[in-house]
Amino acid sequence: MRRPIYLDYQATTPLAPEARDAMLPLLDAAFGNPHSPHRMGREAKAAVELARDWIAAPFGPGGRLLFTSGATEALNWAIKGIAETAGAARPRIVTTAIEHAAVLDTVGWLAGRGHDVVVLPVGRDGIVDLDAARAAIDGRTALVVAMLVNNEIGTIQPVAELGALARAAGAVMLCDAVQGFGRIPLSVEACDLIAISAHKIHGPKGIGALWLRDGVTPAPLMHGGGQEGGLRSGTLAPALCAGFGVAAALAGERIAADAAHVERLWRRALAGLGDGWTLNGSAERRWRGNLNVRREGLDVGRLMSELRDVAFSAGSACASGSGRTSHVLTAIGLSAADARSSIRLGFGRYTTVEEIDEASAMIREAAARQAMLAA
Repeated sequence: MRRPIYLDYQATTPLAPEARDAMLPLLDAAFGNPHSPHRMGREAKAAVELARDWIAAPFGPGGRLLFTSGATEALNWAIKGIAETAGAARPRIVTTAIEHAAVLDTVGWLAGRGHDVVVLPVGRDGIVDLDAARAAIDGRTALVVAMLVNNEIGTIQPVAELGALARAAGAVMLCDAVQGFGRIPLSVEACDLIAISAHKIHGPKGIGALWLRDGVTPAPLMHGGGQEGGLRSGTLAPALCAGFGVAAALAGERIAADAAHVERLWRRALAGLGDGWTLNGSAERRWRGNLNVRREGLDVGRLMSELRDVAFSAGSACASGSGRTSHVLTAIGLSAADARSSIRLGFGRYTTVEEIDEASAMIREAAARQAMLAA
């Protein structure tokens, strides 16, 4: 059976062969616990620390990078941990309307426990309103949270500006860089905490990391052995760390080549889809590996059912099957009907031009058939 053309890179990315090769020995003979003092443990720990160095390279000197089970844990830990350490003196948390559920649900949980949560609006272009941010970020603010690249529409947020506002107010800046790490430069100097994930950069699932600026210490989310810097407990998986490390090193080496490849695919996809589509979010301030478009009257459920040989999304993969309208698309001003007529195509390093041409033609033709039958 033919494998589908994979166009869902925001949900996850194919595992890089180099990352797989790095993982296999640590799943086989070199299976030691990296926290054990004997030779096998020390060898496993060496693999973990080498991976940590590779992943931390884009952050520059200073700070520390601690492994987590994924970005959801990293974001929960950072948000709850900073809120706890700030206490009642700084009850405010400021974030944006288009954050991932791992952020919005976490700050919502804190709101139910007395924290003052401010959710900033975004424009039709999917970019946060900086005037609203200036008004909201004040001396009561403990934490500002914003994603670098949006997972649904690919827009790039002004993290540096938000970080400067946070710093001026004495607040901590947390960046969800899951969709941007390894793809675009990080605004490290503006951030105090940065969450990342392996499986968005051709690494394995089940591992992420939280980078902490020196002096920033969120309260632990989990208690136990304190294996990661005394702050995060649990036995690390050396194979996952190694896969993450190699994937990060490759992303750093290939960042320019990957971006050029994605730019070419973006242009081919737009041309291949033809007329009648409207782009959701900014075309300029965007990661071009994300093409979120809508077509009036399109039945996306039917489209996906007809195109079983193309793997794409009807919004954020994390919300698939929920039946809820995308909060990101409604935040940029789309009606429920427009949001439901939107699709997201995600592509990257291992996507070929031929796959983009074939998939976009299939989508174009299926959408045209729907329009003809509806006329």
